[in-house]
Amino acid sequence: MSKPIVAIVGRPNVGKSTFFNKLIGKRLAIVEDTPGVTRDRLYYEVEWCGRSFMLIDTGGIEPDTNDLIMSHIKNQAQIAIDSADAIIFMTDIHAGVTADDREIATMLRKCTKPVVLCVNKVDSVGAVPPEFYEFYELGLGDPYAVSSVHGSGTGDILEHLCSLLGEDDDEAEDDDKIKVAVIGRPNAGKSSLVNQILGKERMIVSDIAGTTRDAIDSELENEHGKYVFIDTAGIRKTGKINDSIEKYSILRAEMAVDRADVCLIVVDATEGVTAQDERVAGIAHESGKACIIIINKWDLVEKDTHTMDNYRKEVYAALSYMTYAPILFISAKTGQRVERIYELINYVNDQSSMRISTGMLNDVLNEATTRVQPPTDKGRRLKIYYMTQTGIKAPTFVLFVNDAELFHFSYQRYIENKLREVFGFEGTPIKLVIRQKNEDDEVKL
Repeated sequence: MSKPIVAIVGRPNVGKSTFFNKLIGKRLAIVEDTPGVTRDRLYYEVEWCGRSFMLIDTGGIEPDTNDLIMSHIKNQAQIAIDSADAIIFMTDIHAGVTADDREIATMLRKCTKPVVLCVNKVDSVGAVPPEFYEFYELGLGDPYAVSSVHGSGTGDILEHLCSLLGEDDDEAEDDDKIKVAVIGRPNAGKSSLVNQILGKERMIVSDIAGTTRDAIDSELENEHGKYVFIDTAGIRKTGKINDSIEKYSILRAEMAVDRADVCLIVVDATEGVTAQDERVAGIAHESGKACIIIINKWDLVEKDTHTMDNYRKEVYAALSYMTYAPILFISAKTGQRVERIYELINYVNDQSSMRISTGMLNDVLNEATTRVQPPTDKGRRLKIYYMTQTGIKAPTFVLFVNDAELFHFSYQRYIENKLREVFGFEGTPIKLVIRQKNEDDEVKL
């Protein structure tokens, strides 16, 4: 939270995202030769010579656009400029100084933040070309010649940025933040929910499906705890993914699930649980993440005294593999019940982090097998020798048996239900690992 922020701004297609990827050392920002690809602000931590800061990649600014999405992008870039401690202004030597460059330069001079002017796509070695010097007319000091593709000039820029940012306060980073991925189909209200939680327009919100293309992190600390909310691109059916940009977005959403502690699965209440919602939920379930099912737009549903109970039954019927997940009915637009999200996030995160002693586990196992005998096949009965917990998030249990093929899925479900009955594990999947051993073998973990 205390790290300084550096924002990269400029016209569309001048190489901001390529430069961003070069500085962070990985392909995080989506790079395409299409104006407007980077829509929201994308954050990542950069370290240089012991100094660290948060780098923001922003969408390209078109000052005089009337396009709805492009005007949103301009607003998001302005938010990034307002929140930044320093700004990298990216231009293109091949295009020269354009009218939009002049307008952006005027905007930056008014913001009173330190600005580093970068002239990108200077790919040749040796002396800079003569057209480089025309960028002095922007009135932002000495420009830096860089090549986003090759990385030349980036070291000079990073050194200059570190001098502008001053001394590092060396404050220890908090490691106790709960990372929450907000996932769902396009236009289910994910960005609206994150905006409601954060209390400001952190994400672009419009009625155009697929507006959020990158997974965006936002930190929040309140009386309930410390959180990192990850807003993701809506996940569509594979057959409906028509361009490479959206393919990157789907991958980004799945990566966000992978690094999250808790997943909020946002469902549009006016449409109910669709096949695509089942796929989205399945990604979180298969990844072993604690989950909360968020039924959004509940204010738009006509209700009677049984509506909520009936809807809950329909959700669990459609997501039969996820009956462990609590359901919360909200309206991201009005804020109805949004405050309850924090206590549920804390609860399911604690449940997925729970550890049970081996002694208690085997007491439950002995009682379960006594009450319902293990299955038999052709006169051979399943024997479960031992159970131990080997992991958390998701809670993982290894069971040693005489014959793994005898441990039918239905009996595994019975054991899982017994674990939930005794210990809870609400909101988290449980993983059972079956290991076969002979009776005279030693137990090996």
